[in-house]
Amino acid sequence: MEVFQLSTIVDASGHLHLDIPTQLAPGQVNIVVVLNPVASDSTQKSNYDFSDLAGKLVWEGDALAMQRVLRDEW
Repeated sequence: MEVFQLSTIVDASGHLHLDIPTQLAPGQVNIVVVLNPVASDSTQKSNYDFSDLAGKLVWEGDALAMQRVLRDEW
């Protein structure tokens, strides 16, 4: 049994092509493939500041007291 680890590219049609030279004799073999996508730096999520997309609420007062008032209305 031989274990190989290599990096390759999946083409635009979604096909993975492997060309692996071995020291094995001609004949039938069993193959196990584990696909582990490589995360590139460009696809990682960055911490984005959403403050320019939404307004900000300026609260002056006691938030807990206001919450109690609202709760008592129900």
